[in-house]
Amino acid sequence: MNNNDCLKMSVYQEIHNTEAQEKAPMTEGEQRDMEGPATPLRTESNGAVKLKIPEDEPEPGHFTGLNKEQLMRVAGTPGWVRTRWALLVLFWLAWLGMLAGAVLLILKAPPCKELPALRWWNEGPLFQIRSLKDFSESGDIKGVEQQLDSLLQMKVRALVLGPIHEDPKDDPTSLSFEQVSAAAGSLDQIKSLVHSAHKRGLMVVLDLTPNYSGSSGPWFSNSSVSSVAKRLESALVFWLGLGVDGVKLDSVDLVWAQVPSQWNDIRAIVQNWTDSRPHKRLLLGSTPLSSPGDVSTLLGDSGVDLLLSSVLSSKTDAMGRAQTVQLLSSAYSPAQLLWNLEPAEGAVPQDCDPMDLMLLLTLPGTALIEDQTRDQAGIREPRPSPCPLLLSSLSSLRAKERSLLYGDFSLVYNSSVVLVYLRSWDQSPRFLVLFNYSPDQVFSLSDLQPEGGAMGTTGKVVLSSNATILSPDLVLDLNQGQLGPQQSVLLRVPHS
Repeated sequence: MNNNDCLKMSVYQEIHNTEAQEKAPMTEGEQRDMEGPATPLRTESNGAVKLKIPEDEPEPGHFTGLNKEQLMRVAGTPGWVRTRWALLVLFWLAWLGMLAGAVLLILKAPPCKELPALRWWNEGPLFQIRSLKDFSESGDIKGVEQQLDSLLQMKVRALVLGPIHEDPKDDPTSLSFEQVSAAAGSLDQIKSLVHSAHKRGLMVVLDLTPNYSGSSGPWFSNSSVSSVAKRLESALVFWLGLGVDGVKLDSVDLVWAQVPSQWNDIRAIVQNWTDSRPHKRLLLGSTPLSSPGDVSTLLGDSGVDLLLSSVLSSKTDAMGRAQTVQLLSSAYSPAQLLWNLEPAEGAVPQDCDPMDLMLLLTLPGTALIEDQTRDQAGIREPRPSPCPLLLSSLSSLRAKERSLLYGDFSLVYNSSVVLVYLRSWDQSPRFLVLFNYSPDQVFSLSDLQPEGGAMGTTGKVVLSSNATILSPDLVLDLNQGQLGPQQSVLLRVPHS
């Protein structure tokens, strides 16, 4: 072996010894020398050693919070006790202050207006069926019963039916109030109709005008008024006993003027009628009078519950209608007012006018819908009509909105062709109703100012006579908007 081989062997031996020493487990003394005397030594069975690393000491001056014992000691010091009591007193003082403020606001707030008493006939429109022959396919009372669901969908409150009793023309001696005419049907049919209507929540008012088919007048002649009125009294007992909810009589001005004592008896029978059904019976009068002043006097003096007249005749312009409504609504509550519109002279009977429906259902009082506009009920009319839906929508809206059911009537704007009024009640939502009767002129809503200034600058469409142009929820600018010819719209307007 030469010198180089000896040198390599020596180096290799030294490296081998060094690796063996590093792999050998550390002795207890060596570990103690490295970790110091405070570090415990734990040797595992496989020769591995676990070392415990000491936790870092908190830096001097670093606040680590108070423990529970320290907090309890501090909380009991006089300063903190006084602070807690002060905060508690402040809390209760603040709470009592808020309570007192709330009570003060309630006491200072204006009280809600007391709602006026209403009868069932104020809750929705009355639907008058004069001609049974024209109303249904069968042309009798049974045909009316078959259409009750259609009428119910329109939200009408009652039917005003007939007359249907036997009435030889101009012959008071052969008059029979209790006998149903053969053309109208039978007594069993009217009983069935009343029963079916009541099941659906509809009332039935029977027209007992004596001489409805003759030419000598509703009560025949002046000389026969007393005797006919006397016979009517027993007829009232008969029909009310069968369950009808009221009666209609034409020319009540004649009876009231000529035989006042008998008229009072007629009133007492109807208005004081009592049986198992708790509601009042309706005495619906009718008069040929058309002067608002005369109608107002008769309504007050005759004592009828509702009075049907022609004060809102279609021949009256918007100015005349406004004056009529103002006079009657200022003298009577909405519960006493009844409105209807006679068809214009020469009008086609089945033509429906949405503007008329909107007027009748938004005035203060009850609306009476004539059956002359047959397609209002969607009956026997082949083409689609907007009237049933509009009537239903208006009736539903009126029933739930206090401003339309109870509210005051305030004229906002009026001309011969334009009528604008406001319906409002206390803090309930308010409604602005606009009619443009002009055949060709546009009405600018800016003309409402300054009269309409208290209503704000916008109004939201609720219903209109032409939903294609004025759709629901459309917002109209009351300073710049327009209302087209032959259009009407019902707007919800904010409180000023």
